[in-house]
Amino acid sequence: MQTEQSIALDIYINYPGHCEKAVQFYEQHLGGKIMMMAAHQQPPPHFPIEWTKPILHAIVEIGGTIVRGADVPNAEPMRSAYLTLRFDTAEKAEEVYALLSEGGEIFMKMEKTFFANRFAMLRDKFGTSWMLLNES
Repeated sequence: MQTEQSIALDIYINYPGHCEKAVQFYEQHLGGKIMMMAAHQQPPPHFPIEWTKPILHAIVEIGGTIVRGADVPNAEPMRSAYLTLRFDTAEKAEEVYALLSEGGEIFMKMEKTFFANRFAMLRDKFGTSWMLLNES
């Protein structure tokens, strides 16, 4: 195996018409940085007519990880994959838990577990699934 990094792993999420709102939310509340946001010049004919400015491609960096996304008709919420956010403090984990769970669906409430000081699993209001973790 090579010692220099020759592979990078990014995440790509399809959204059903609210990619721009999701990426802006993550930038504002998770300390992310939008690196690119490009809308379709003209929505494709098979896109819902109410999508006046669907996103063709977006890139946001969150905690050193690149998350890419786009608006895609019939996109469904994440089901079997989670983005995991690790926090230095329990307080920050609790703060982000409150933020991401609002309007979302909680699978496991924030609590102490045998492997973490704080751990939670949820799907936010945009359909993105998250694991939140404070190990110390």
